[in-house]
Amino acid sequence: MPLQVALLEQSFASVAPQGERIADVFYQQLFNDYPEVQPLFANANMAEQKRKLLSSLQLVIENLRRPDTLVPALEKLGLRHIDYGTQESHYPAVGETLLSTLAEVAGDAWNDELDDAWSEAYEEIVGIMLNGAAQPAS
Repeated sequence: MPLQVALLEQSFASVAPQGERIADVFYQQLFNDYPEVQPLFANANMAEQKRKLLSSLQLVIENLRRPDTLVPALEKLGLRHIDYGTQESHYPAVGETLLSTLAEVAGDAWNDELDDAWSEAYEEIVGIMLNGAAQPAS
């Protein structure tokens, strides 16, 4: 099923002004619900990490209509995450946390259609990142 690009773009545009809240809620929920991932961030500057999260979301949204740009960027991101100690088993936790964060920030505007659209997009993103992580470093 093709991604619902317009819906993803519109929904992100509506929550993007609350970027700081998105990042705060995301990491608070991630560490609360999945404490096993917290050691991956032991040496991270969390302010910078939050900026990276928002930048990555922006990168995806801005390039949904340009897969020739988006796919290589996500593959590189997947490869970099190996260096951070990210394992394939961590991706579902991040996805669940991202969706619940977006739902919380969007409030009453969040619905099943958005949840499905973001779930599908996240599955695509993870597939591309894992493909990148599986490539030999150049």
